[in-house]
Order: sequence, then C-alpha cells, then structure tokens
Amino acid sequence: MARSSSGFVAGLTVAAIAAVGFLAYQASANVPDTLGKPQAEKSPTVTASKSPRDTKNPTALPGASGTGERVVYSIDDDRVWLVGANNKVRRTFKVTPGTVDPVPGTYKVTSRTAAGTGSDGKAVEHIVRFALIDSVVFGFSAAVDGSTSAPDAAKKLGGIRELPADGRAMWEFATSNKKIVVIQ
Repeated sequence: MARSSSGFVAGLTVAAIAAVGFLAYQASANVPDTLGKPQAEKSPTVTASKSPRDTKNPTALPGASGTGERVVYSIDDDRVWLVGANNKVRRTFKVTPGTVDPVPGTYKVTSRTAAGTGSDGKAVEHIVRFALIDSVVFGFSAAVDGSTSAPDAAKKLGGIRELPADGRAMWEFATSNKKIVVIQ
C-alpha cells in the first residue's frame, strides 16, 4: 500500500507543477507592455561633453537632443523640454531632481498614474515613469501641495518633481510609449 500511495502523491505533484508552470506561462504571455521593466531603447553612450547649449538663450532646446516628438530632460540644467513632432518646443520648465540621476539615453514612458504617493512620502499627481535602474524608479510628478523642495539626500530617489501646472502639461504630452531623451 505504501508504494501506490507514494506513486499517487508523485503523480499529483507532477500534475500540480505542470499546472503552475502552464499558468505562469499564460500569465507572462498576457502581461501588458506597460507593466514590464522599463528599459532604455539602446545602451546609452557615455560622453564627457554635454549637448551643445545656446549661451544667449539658456532655455533653448539643446542640440543633439534627438528628433521627433519627445520629452528632453537635462540632468545638468534641471530642465525639461516638451518637443513636438516638428521639433518645436511646446513648453520648457525647471524641475527638482531626485537624489539619483538616470543614465543619459533614450527611454519610453512605461507607465502613468493619475495620483499616488511619491518616494518621498508626499501626495503626488500626474506621475509619468520612464526607467527602472538598480531598483530606482525614474519619473516625473507634481506634489499636490505644489512643493518642489530638494529630496532627502540620505535616500535613493529617482522622482523628478515639477510644479503642478508643469505636471499637467507633462501628463497631457507624455502618453504611453512617448520618447524620453535624458541628456547630460
């Protein structure tokens, strides 16, 4: 009797493992692209120089910041440009970066959330995420209270804070899969 019991249990175990494997495969095959890990479109090139700037007009779109409709984020300037398909700047504004910068390169908007809690614990809205690097989520958001104070330097934070009006403009412009170009 002990033999047939162990064979029966082994059979049930194999069937259970097969069922779990099938369900896991089915679940992974149906995951929306927006829930996948954000990835840069290609490995960013590291360069010592930054994109050319117009010294007479520091808010001008930097050269070598890509083409087509896109969001350009300058790490050095703490500035964002919303650029239309015709390469014309629709809006530019200053931002307050987190404590960790994303790697310069080209990304896509991976997810958006109307409201939530920022990594600093503040209530935020118009959250537009574009990268996950070394367990740090990078994205733009606006604090509901309008604050843009510097984040706690003791934490690894990738949130890039905007004023509420700029957050609304980003939300309307940076839809799913919109190109995000991060420059030095």
